[in-house]
Amino acid sequence: MKILLLNPNTTADVTDLLHAAGSKVASAGTELVPVTATRGVPYIATRAEAQIGGAIALEMLAEAGPIDAAIIAAFGDPGLFGARELFAFPVVGLAEAAMLTACMLGRRFAIVTFAGALAPWYEECVAMHGLSGRCAGIRTLDGSFQSISDVQAEKEDLLVALANQAVAQDAADVVILSGAPLAGLAAKVRDRIPVPVVDPVAAAMRQAETLAVLKPRKAIAGTFRRPDPKPTIGLAEPLAAIIEHRSPKEGTN
Repeated sequence: MKILLLNPNTTADVTDLLHAAGSKVASAGTELVPVTATRGVPYIATRAEAQIGGAIALEMLAEAGPIDAAIIAAFGDPGLFGARELFAFPVVGLAEAAMLTACMLGRRFAIVTFAGALAPWYEECVAMHGLSGRCAGIRTLDGSFQSISDVQAEKEDLLVALANQAVAQDAADVVILSGAPLAGLAAKVRDRIPVPVVDPVAAAMRQAETLAVLKPRKAIAGTFRRPDPKPTIGLAEPLAAIIEHRSPKEGTN
């Protein structure tokens, strides 16, 4: 089985964190292929950046070659629904996978993350997936951090304290440590938080494997059927070919 781990941010060190956390839970024989965006922003934190990252994610998926499933490895799931329209292989988002996993572990989950700027986008992501009623709250740290790739080590104790506040004050049954730069942190701190702690990339990895094994057919009806072909101008050739329903052609713009 071959699963694409797609980081729509430009920070390769974060891709390494994601790959390490995902590899720890991957089944024997599963190949997890990491790719990092070559343009965009170091980490997605706003609605505008999510729109940019989503478009880049679609381009990266179109260029992926033969795969069994893909993970869009940014917690707000940029480009996820568009990807499910365009591609026949299953596409999983970190946020949706983490939240659905949390719903199987408790009644209400809390999202805990490292930057206040993420909260509005995350709140809208919860609503996008129809899970607002299951969300106990979104808690974020105040202040800045030194490095996006080292933020989990720098803020570990503060994030654990924030998670425990969510349990005590928000009645959260499950905690999601969210944001790609926190990949792998849940396993390190799980014994310091009195409820289940979900690592989004681990949840996405296992759900991507499950969907690949189930081999669901591509929808030909409903809201996620592949859109009818449409001409394009100026798009990356592999994505243009997908939208136009044709085979990619070398040198076509």
